[in-house]
Amino acid sequence: MQEYRESIAKCGNLADLDKIRVALLGKKGAITSEFAKLKDMDEATKKEFAANLNKLRDEFEALLAAKKTELESGEIKAKMKAEAIDITLFNEPSGAGALHPVMATMDKIIEYFMMQNFSLETGPLIEDDFHNFEALNLPKYHPARDMQDTFYFKDFRLLRTHTSPVQVRTMMSKKPPIRMIAPGTVFRRDMDLTHTPMFHQVEGLVVEEGGAVSFANLKSMLENFLKYMFGDVKVRFRPSFFPFTEPSAEVDISCIFCHGDGCRVCKQTGWLEVLGCGVVDPNVFKAVGYKNVSGYAFGLGVERFAMLLHQIPDLRSLFEGDLRLLEQFK
Repeated sequence: MQEYRESIAKCGNLADLDKIRVALLGKKGAITSEFAKLKDMDEATKKEFAANLNKLRDEFEALLAAKKTELESGEIKAKMKAEAIDITLFNEPSGAGALHPVMATMDKIIEYFMMQNFSLETGPLIEDDFHNFEALNLPKYHPARDMQDTFYFKDFRLLRTHTSPVQVRTMMSKKPPIRMIAPGTVFRRDMDLTHTPMFHQVEGLVVEEGGAVSFANLKSMLENFLKYMFGDVKVRFRPSFFPFTEPSAEVDISCIFCHGDGCRVCKQTGWLEVLGCGVVDPNVFKAVGYKNVSGYAFGLGVERFAMLLHQIPDLRSLFEGDLRLLEQFK
């Protein structure tokens, strides 16, 4: 039996160990065969022989059990070692998503104004004529309404054409001073290379009592903001018209593609229009019940900023869900 003891001690895997077990304790095993001899023995010899066989069987069962435990533990350790993860290895790129370029741009805009102590205000997407037009110095039949081709419902409510109604609602619910931005989705009946029926705006409003707010304050704020967004660019203000501000201006930056030399994007002018602004018209303050206040307002299209920041030529591509475009922003 010594050879079996040595075989068990040297056994290196569970399959071979099971073969040894069968050879010892199986139906035709070495120890089992010894038990078969008991039927031919007299009582005196049988008792001693059976006691020795039982002792031998118990010994080998203990040896086999101990070896099986040892081999199973070794296999578990080997498997764990093979499946171990080396955390120092370079990580493969994951398939995780990322913010849409429009949302990432909006977050950057919001971040700037939040740092300047502007509050974040929101309002309903479905508006009424008063908040969307009349309170903003756009009475019925005003020709400037044609600037915003509107989606109307049968009950004469409408999808807001800008986020300016949020400014009106804020002024009607709060007293000056007000320092706010209103980011959100707006809707107009338009679709081409630079327009979509749904897009995003961020509008800002500052109102204080008396004449504390001037166009100079507005100019300084927007110059710093545009340099934050686009880097070292030149900024210019051009006189313009908006019904809710007077005086009004459109704001340009030096072309970020040709640096002002003139190219296809800026139509050889060296300038890119980026937003509109102005001093709030007194009729707007009258509509919301404000007296003896001054303020300025501004508004920008988020998609326009995203196109410039990421050099995207067609606005519609931002909404087509083309992975070839979106995967570039991971």
